[in-house]
Amino acid sequence: MLVLSRHRDESIIIGDDIVITVVDIRGDKVRLGIAAPIEISVHRQEVYEAIQRENRQASRLEPHDARQIERPNPPPPRRDPPRRPTRPEGD
Repeated sequence: MLVLSRHRDESIIIGDDIVITVVDIRGDKVRLGIAAPIEISVHRQEVYEAIQRENRQASRLEPHDARQIERPNPPPPRRDPPRRPTRPEGD
């Protein structure tokens, strides 16, 4: 693991297109700003681990389990407003 020291408003560059900037330091908390291409997902570690758990659980879903998942109610049928009678042409 590479360990670097940075002050507020200083950055670290990863590759050619990821920039991590120290935005704020308050006590034992450091706020980081991360600029990365849209195709690179950036998550806090605990969020990433939760996503991985959910993905593993979903991949183990059996077809009979899927039938037990409650489906949302279908939208109510659309009702068009009543039409006004049209006048015959020439009136």
